[in-house]
Amino acid sequence: MQWSEEDGKVEWEQFFPFISVLKKEEREQLAIHAKRARFQKNENLHGADGECTGLILIEQGIVRVYMMSEEGKEITLYRLYPGDICLLSASCVLESITFDVFVDAQTDCQVCIVPAGFVASLSKQHLEVENYLLKTATERFSDVMWAMQQILFLRFDQRLAIFLMDEAAQRATDTLYMTQEEIARSIGSAREVVSRMLKFFASEGLVRILRGGVEILDKARLRKLTQSA
Repeated sequence: MQWSEEDGKVEWEQFFPFISVLKKEEREQLAIHAKRARFQKNENLHGADGECTGLILIEQGIVRVYMMSEEGKEITLYRLYPGDICLLSASCVLESITFDVFVDAQTDCQVCIVPAGFVASLSKQHLEVENYLLKTATERFSDVMWAMQQILFLRFDQRLAIFLMDEAAQRATDTLYMTQEEIARSIGSAREVVSRMLKFFASEGLVRILRGGVEILDKARLRKLTQSA
């Protein structure tokens, strides 16, 4: 991690709808406490040291939020993109959140971190802040349930098709530069399983396997797989 001194102020209004209820000194303290940081691809933002990091605002890049079993198996809960906020990295602020997650940089990224203690202080003083945190937690819970539903109820070919289509839509490209290991971590599977299914997709003309990536060739048929899910 590298702390960044990028020019320009954080536009708090685009992240926090409650900003108008804060007192002038509270807004000033927010600007003082919040710190920009840069992370390299695969670097850990939260979870490795057991600390409550705080709210993470994604300014550039993509981060991955996941859980890890005692055996080291990872299950991706969701990914966050520029403009998104990671609340589970400040789970100590909400007593109802009792499980631990990890947050890694999926790409090189720049974020702004608001310490958990300061967020907790604002939450105690302003009902609007507490409501915002609860609303954000509820929205992310829907993402977590969707991830669990895929793992429990969908065939692997459907899960992989959904992942490839979602990534293509998010990145606005049909060529995804992700290794098979990265894809496996993202959908909670083994690299060997991903490799076999991608080879099957390639034999069917759905994708082309590239060095360090995958190119989608037949979106219509991949979409049909996702719709059957």
